Amino acid sequence: MGNVINSQVRLEREEVSTSENIKRSLVKTISWRAVGTITTVVISYVITGTIALAFSIGGIELVSKMVLYFFHERAWEKIKWGK
Repeated sequence: MGNVINSQVRLEREEVSTSENIKRSLVKTISWRAVGTITTVVISYVITGTIALAFSIGGIELVSKMVLYFFHERAWEKIKWGK
């Protein structure tokens, strides 16, 4: 009986805690941008043939898209639709 009650309490806590904290959003932002930037650098190098130019493009892309993704993620956190 105690296990059933504990399970129910745990489920209720999980249902209440549906939002992400800022640290989690930041870690997701950084990890996703790492994957995206590596891809951008490789594609830029294949197209331009210049490693310095590829890293320049990747650096600009890294910063701009990380900022945009963070704010996009936080905005979606406020939207109740689909939760």
